[in-house]
Amino acid sequence: MSTHQPPMPQAAAAVPEWQAAPGASYSGYTSPIPVVRTHLGHAVASEWTKIRSVRSTMWTLGVFVLLVVGIGLAAGALVADSTSDMDGQSALGLGFFGLLLGSMCIITLGVLTTASEYGTGMIRTTMVACPSRGRVLAAKAIVFFAVAFTVTLASASLVAMAQVSMLDGSGASHPSGGEWLKATVGVSLYIALLGLVSLVIGSIIRHSAGAVTIMIGAVLAPLVIALFMFSESLASLREKLVQYSIPNQLSVFYSNSLSRSGPSGWDPLWIMLGVTAVVFGAAYALLQKRDV
Repeated sequence: MSTHQPPMPQAAAAVPEWQAAPGASYSGYTSPIPVVRTHLGHAVASEWTKIRSVRSTMWTLGVFVLLVVGIGLAAGALVADSTSDMDGQSALGLGFFGLLLGSMCIITLGVLTTASEYGTGMIRTTMVACPSRGRVLAAKAIVFFAVAFTVTLASASLVAMAQVSMLDGSGASHPSGGEWLKATVGVSLYIALLGLVSLVIGSIIRHSAGAVTIMIGAVLAPLVIALFMFSESLASLREKLVQYSIPNQLSVFYSNSLSRSGPSGWDPLWIMLGVTAVVFGAAYALLQKRDV
């Protein structure tokens, strides 16, 4: 009686390392792709690349500089050529008009920094590359604030120096160090924070046109509404709207308030800082609850 022996099991073929099961490890193998733990700096670098590579940034900032410098120099030249005396007023106050109009450009850029990604669908790629939504929002805020502050400071300083030079001898008072600081650094911080609020509103609304409309309304509507409140019963409300309107808060940095009471000194900057913190907190909370 013959016995049939079962075939000997063949040795398993060696499995290439690149076909290894997920999670398997092999001694002596090192991945050629370096593993780097991402942090906020990487997100900031990414957002910097975005903001400097899109045409909307160059256009909005270009128009901003043109408005601030152009209107500021034109105002200084007109006053210098006129026969009217400045009567001890500071020449720095003439920079208000250009910055008020130029703030619309900063508002637009702030909205586009976030809302445009939702419109194009680019936000999906951004969130895949950086799943931490709070980090993405923080990186956008840091990059935008730095750009807006730098451009505003350079433009406001150029206009301030030119106006003081043009109005020398026309009766204008010589600005003190505190006035210089408020009319350059102070107003630049305020404009940059205003743009930061626009960025956050763009993140909340996720629609460029809607967010820009809301921000322009917030800038102009209170003062316009106050101008049409003729009733004496509304006098108190009219005064508050004028005092806390953004145009009036901007004028405070030039020691030329539109109201006899209300914010003074550096108060507008602290008010805008508080508003920015509240809106930023709301946007962060919504980001954690919404789908991309």
